Amino acid sequence: MTNVRDFGAVGDGKTDDTDAIQHAIDEGIGRVEFPRGDFLITRTLLVDLEKNGRTGIDGSGGAAKIVMAGAGPAIFLKATHARTADPGGFRPAEWKNERMPIVRDIEIEGRHAQADGIRIVGVMQPTLAGVLIREVHTAVHVTSRARNLIIDGCHFYHNTGVGVHLDNVNLHQSIIADSHISYCRLGGIRIENSEIRNLQITGNDIEYNNNASHKVADADDEPTAEIYIDVGTGSVREGTIASNTIQATASGNGANIRMVGSGGENRGLINHKAGMWTISGNLIGSQRTNVHLTSVRGVVISGNYIYSGHHRNLLVEESRNIVVGPNCFGHNPDYRKRELATGIRLVDSENCNLTGLLIEDAEAGEHTVAGAEPIRREALVELVRCRRVNVSGVQILDGTPNGMLLQDCRDTTITGCTITDDREPKQMEHAIVWTGTGHGGLVAHSRIGRGTRGDVKLPAEVTVDGIVGDGGKS
Repeated sequence: MTNVRDFGAVGDGKTDDTDAIQHAIDEGIGRVEFPRGDFLITRTLLVDLEKNGRTGIDGSGGAAKIVMAGAGPAIFLKATHARTADPGGFRPAEWKNERMPIVRDIEIEGRHAQADGIRIVGVMQPTLAGVLIREVHTAVHVTSRARNLIIDGCHFYHNTGVGVHLDNVNLHQSIIADSHISYCRLGGIRIENSEIRNLQITGNDIEYNNNASHKVADADDEPTAEIYIDVGTGSVREGTIASNTIQATASGNGANIRMVGSGGENRGLINHKAGMWTISGNLIGSQRTNVHLTSVRGVVISGNYIYSGHHRNLLVEESRNIVVGPNCFGHNPDYRKRELATGIRLVDSENCNLTGLLIEDAEAGEHTVAGAEPIRREALVELVRCRRVNVSGVQILDGTPNGMLLQDCRDTTITGCTITDDREPKQMEHAIVWTGTGHGGLVAHSRIGRGTRGDVKLPAEVTVDGIVGDGGKS
């Protein structure tokens, strides 16, 4: 074990301890311990595992703080792994010198506009545990290549960039768990232009990751999300978002979870670079769009409570093989009459199931929160230019202006559903409005309430069977 004070570090928050700490790391003894104190540095502390051998950073149970007063990461974990995580892909020197560097029980605070927390490149099994990183730009930046990343029990708080940025990285078998990631302006967990497989995001509190607490001029509408996956030039598959609290304050182009499978001219049903994900058992709320999927293939959303979407609870665009349900889409009853209208919208998508959902609109049928963006929609559930969508066992309650809209939808079925308005006076105009083509469509065995202008409006080619309305069978 190496104590940085043994190499001349003072830890008074005023003396530049960079050289002393780097000397301690370069000795290659192994565990580099920071006792209680504030250790000011002005350059990145490089942990070159190929050179230094197996190394860990220990902050004495959280008593130590590194104050980064220069540009760049406070700690750079650097190694040489360049292949997969298959056991046959490792050189003996990697196991001897480079595996599993651990940074634990330490705080990193930024005191420079371009300060970052921890950067990771080429490392097998990097592990961060009990780390607090705040007031930097990016808390954790993983780039190039890494394998078997674990982030557990950490706090990434009030940073001007991203909490965890997986940026142009080839990364497999990774877990982000049991952490608080909040008030980071450009996103809580953000993935860009990366090749990622087997990523688990579980048991975290991820919230308020937008410009609201930073107040950067003209930045409120910058796209952000608590979990932001923008594939760009890469692909992101095989992931889980489970048992998290994912909340925010609404921002102009914000989402709680945003997944973009491919961008620009490459968008479309034949090019999907994101998918094979599950989003399960989360509390997701209070953003412009709660869950926003664009050009993805193979996502299952189930067992969540999803609420207070200023624009939509769920927006799916140009995607396929999407399974939604059971979930509850609604409100926070603590706010009583200060409600936000809800909504699900699927556009240009196919091979989708909406099953076992409960979605209930606001009592007023519109936003009653002061300053909220007026909602623009034609129904509580909207399917536009979709094909092979099954809507089954779904309750659509108090829809405004209509319960369900289908526009130019083919081979789409609505079975075993309840679509009613129990408000007095009623605000739903129709339970179902189906415009354009309805080829291969079926509405069957459902409880359809009458709105102020009727119950259903359907194209002639839609088959109707076993519908019960307010006045009985129809």
